[in-house]
Amino acid sequence: MSETKEVIRVQQIRKTYEMGKTKVHALQGVDFNVQRGEMVAIMGASGSGKSTLMNIIGGLDYPTSGSYFLDDIEVNKLTKNQLADIRNQKIGFVFQGFNLLARTSALENTELPLLYDRSKRVKKHSEAARQSLERVGLGDRVDHFPNELSGGQQQRVAIARALVTNPSLVLADEPTGNLDSKTTVEVMALFQELNEEGVTILLVTHEDEVARYAKRIVELRDGKIIKDVPQTPDSAAKDLEELLLRRSEEQGAKEPETAQAD
Repeated sequence: MSETKEVIRVQQIRKTYEMGKTKVHALQGVDFNVQRGEMVAIMGASGSGKSTLMNIIGGLDYPTSGSYFLDDIEVNKLTKNQLADIRNQKIGFVFQGFNLLARTSALENTELPLLYDRSKRVKKHSEAARQSLERVGLGDRVDHFPNELSGGQQQRVAIARALVTNPSLVLADEPTGNLDSKTTVEVMALFQELNEEGVTILLVTHEDEVARYAKRIVELRDGKIIKDVPQTPDSAAKDLEELLLRRSEEQGAKEPETAQAD
């Protein structure tokens, strides 16, 4: 990875969609930077422009005007092939729906980005994938298929897949949207652990309960940033510990009642 401190620099990004005679201004002059090692939550209601911004940052769409730099590379000036290489080598994607191949093991799912890496930076694909799965706590599940894993474990495989190329940025789009409350906290604890190791994370969410674990909140409305503030994040690991303790106490309180009924 590049050693530059600034991972993302967005300058006056505008995105306009033309629908017949109507112009929709999805982004209207957005400016913001992300430093290496940050964990930033991008928030906004439907229609705020956050999905459009994430598509541009993820190299899935071009802005109408403005500049976007990733590791000092001006992404919006790249060709489609160059853009594909940037997506593969510098951005790790985590999606709400996991996007795992059903008939493929956890190890093989994690290997996939390496198969498409034309730079051939990583020679031993299986070894790199295994190390990535171990990093997210799934070293004992490498041969399991998605239908043999819980929702939280499937998302961990997706996170391992995002990390396997050692990207400059992990871009997580509503990564807890399909998870229950306990698993959500577990996944956020993993993101915080990875962030403490130096992984830069950009998290798209509409949930305050998820955003409170980030170090910074960027909120969009009508295609403009209306809030960009640092915050002291809550500890997901501590919240998980308290949640498990509370559930254990609740279960313990139910057992005497069951015994009495018998």
